[in-house]
Amino acid sequence: MKLLHDVPAPAKLNLFLHITGQRPDGYHLLQSVFMLIDWCDTLHFEKRPGGGISREDLTVQLPADDLITRAAKLLQQHTGCTQGVHIAVEKQIPAQAGMGGGSSDAASCLLALNRLWDLKLKRPALEKLGLQLGADVPFFLRGHNAWVEGIGEQITPIALPAARFWVLKPPSGVETAQIFTHPALQRATKPATILVFAAAPYDFGHNDLQPVAQTICPDVSLALQVLGNAGMNGKMTGSGSAVFAHCTSGTAPIQVPDRWHGRQCSNLEVHPLQGWASSDS
Repeated sequence: MKLLHDVPAPAKLNLFLHITGQRPDGYHLLQSVFMLIDWCDTLHFEKRPGGGISREDLTVQLPADDLITRAAKLLQQHTGCTQGVHIAVEKQIPAQAGMGGGSSDAASCLLALNRLWDLKLKRPALEKLGLQLGADVPFFLRGHNAWVEGIGEQITPIALPAARFWVLKPPSGVETAQIFTHPALQRATKPATILVFAAAPYDFGHNDLQPVAQTICPDVSLALQVLGNAGMNGKMTGSGSAVFAHCTSGTAPIQVPDRWHGRQCSNLEVHPLQGWASSDS
């Protein structure tokens, strides 16, 4: 196989995000549910000889050394693979949104090149590599909606009912580090349980990062107002600036403002590439 076309990289939403403490080394302890949605980037791979790695941006211009390129180089270096690849990227997930687009791209790249280069690495090995690229990459490699704890390393698969969501991303973004270092960030939310969450998964909890993000980026408040005007109770995902709301039968239509990203999305039961790497250790 020399070509792999139309490889999806789905976004995620944090149904809630609670900061429950902070370790002495500065890392924050959290609880969250990561949910896959059908807002996807699409990657195309062409195997090439000689070991060269190149990337073509079909929609949005990406940084020269983005997570896709770094994932390919890391996998190549780890395995000693002498094959190369050309990767064409159709970027649809907005940046600085809290939707995990970069991490998802890296995960799909690792899975695709593991297959294209016939490396036969197991998923646990790919997860160790993915963690070097970003804390969220192992979640996308696992391929299941998940209850996430610790500093993001404790990932427990969970089942979620099928649902639709409005997702809005205003033009401005938020720097994650700026939020986590902000003195107003609340870091002592009482830990919850999966059982309590499961009783009302789409109404549970809050995002502890949201108040700080609204202070730094007024567009977050504006996006929440757009959802509120349509009768929906919005919430920020991740460190923002994207917000989302669960759609019900009475949800009113939304006119997405100019220069914003926005669409209705469905959640996914599993990652589209589930099974591309064996889970055997």
